[in-house]
Amino acid sequence: GGRAGDVGFFVQPTVFTEVADHMTISREEIFGPVQCISKFESLDEVIKRANDTNYGLAAGVFSSNLDTVNTLTRGLRAGTVWVNCYNLYDSAVPFGGYKESGIGREKGEYALSSYTRVKAVYQPLKNSAWR
Repeated sequence: GGRAGDVGFFVQPTVFTEVADHMTISREEIFGPVQCISKFESLDEVIKRANDTNYGLAAGVFSSNLDTVNTLTRGLRAGTVWVNCYNLYDSAVPFGGYKESGIGREKGEYALSSYTRVKAVYQPLKNSAWR
């Protein structure tokens, strides 16, 4: 991947292979057309390695095996998990990350919690209807 165009700071889609877990590119969020490829031997290893980060905005799972998909979507600590697609959004579906990838949710009913506060008030009432 090289520079894309003459204006701005854009890069061409880039694929990195043989990425080790200790590499910065594997440990931090990259916002751009970048894909890191790492080999694995088991789903447990995938979940452990994917969750061994301070971030958890989103994840993508590509598989035709429903058991694999269900295992990974339940095990990955990410706010969004796309299955056999990527970067799809719906305004009714909450979006936000886990850990250092965000506080709260955007979109959907969950987004309202950012603009509201819940308060419980207890007060004894005379002539209560609950006698």
